[in-house]
Amino acid sequence: MKVKSSQYLEQVKPLLKELLNSLLEEFSYASILATDSKGKNYAVSKNGTVIKEDSLLSGRGFVAKVYDGNSYGEYSFNEISEGSIEDILYNIKFSLMPLKESLPEGITESKYKELLDEPNVFKESTEYIQNPEELGDEKIVAFITKLSEEGKQFDDKILDCIVRCNYQQYHKLFLSRNKDMEQNVLWTTGSIIILASRGEEIKNYFKGYSNLGGTELLEEMKDDIKFVAQNTLELLESEPIKPGEYDCICTPEVTGMIVHEAFGHGVEMDMFVKKRALAEKYIGEYVASNLITMHDGAAVKEAATYFFDDEGVPAQDTVIIEKGILKRGISDSQSAMYLNTKPTGNGRRESYERKAYTRMTNTYFEAGKDKLEDMIASIQYGFLLENASSGMEDPKNWGIQCMVNIAREIKEGKLTGKIFSPIVMTGYVPDLLKSISMISDTTVLSGGGFCGKGYKEWVKVSDGGPYIKAKIRLG
Repeated sequence: MKVKSSQYLEQVKPLLKELLNSLLEEFSYASILATDSKGKNYAVSKNGTVIKEDSLLSGRGFVAKVYDGNSYGEYSFNEISEGSIEDILYNIKFSLMPLKESLPEGITESKYKELLDEPNVFKESTEYIQNPEELGDEKIVAFITKLSEEGKQFDDKILDCIVRCNYQQYHKLFLSRNKDMEQNVLWTTGSIIILASRGEEIKNYFKGYSNLGGTELLEEMKDDIKFVAQNTLELLESEPIKPGEYDCICTPEVTGMIVHEAFGHGVEMDMFVKKRALAEKYIGEYVASNLITMHDGAAVKEAATYFFDDEGVPAQDTVIIEKGILKRGISDSQSAMYLNTKPTGNGRRESYERKAYTRMTNTYFEAGKDKLEDMIASIQYGFLLENASSGMEDPKNWGIQCMVNIAREIKEGKLTGKIFSPIVMTGYVPDLLKSISMISDTTVLSGGGFCGKGYKEWVKVSDGGPYIKAKIRLG
């Protein structure tokens, strides 16, 4: 089934068009983004059950954007009626746009060209099998409660089994002189975290799930309790690793973390504008092994997929690295205009109350031709890295630091069964990417997490790729 349109947005659409036409009488360019969104979180653990609306993912509101021949202004509001249109117009004309006349000392007005407003009219919706709103809170909680209890009973060393389910269903309209676009999207994510102890030592293992769809996702989770529990108990036998550079194989989730942290943030082109990303100087040069081709965008269906961005640019597939050569970055409309490039459909807002920034969507490496068993067999001594947990990047200097939960020892082409934990991956991004020598023939993406711009501006993203073999510094 396809996600239905928002009745609320259908109801206010004539008023939005009336407002838009009035704005176009005053400004050469005007657009309106309308959002109606609902998100919900469910969690079960030994501490109890949580059911709550997600304030980050829920809300109704609008952003009007106008151009006066030199600069742009944006005005957000959360109500519209026949009686409020004049007030909105007044606030934009006499409160918003005159702000540029009173800029703080030392700050000058940036002058921009007018945004292209190419004709585009469409209505698109994602598909689902089971809508969480139709399934209902009671059945969702009953399902994840059963999983949690099963996990807690697996072994007496297990302290807790935390099971979560989250979803967002959002509807967006984008209106301008030449555009009338609508998208209706539903994504669902889930996770299982099991904690176990041996004496005072506590370990945990995490498995995440995501889809561009509904709570049919829960069916994927029910058979994995044993897998997560066994990995958690195995971690109780882990040892610290001896720091050094090793031949490593990364699972798709670890590959995804490298893609996202090592090169995703580094090619967000609003960072080019601010001279905060080294990648700008390397367009057209080799930055990775010639086995590597990297994408961002809507070519795959995952939790971060959409049909147009929050500036009305259709989503697309952007090839960032092609056979090792850095081809281009990703951009929002304003950054693209400043840099004299074409926008890539990556202008995203945390909400209608926030500015659009350049943000990743689905970011991943293409699959290669190698088999995982051959990749393992090629290593004399090294590690299989799995269960990514967190990462940090430095786009200005191309440094990376990532945390991985497990390193499985490989000796003479075989897994020994010995594991090390926790693992810190560090290094210089081009060195790491250029060292990639084998790539598996399957690509897997996951979208369980969110990405911030610095420490804020959270948006849904997904990342992934194939298994990769590379030289990586571990500690």
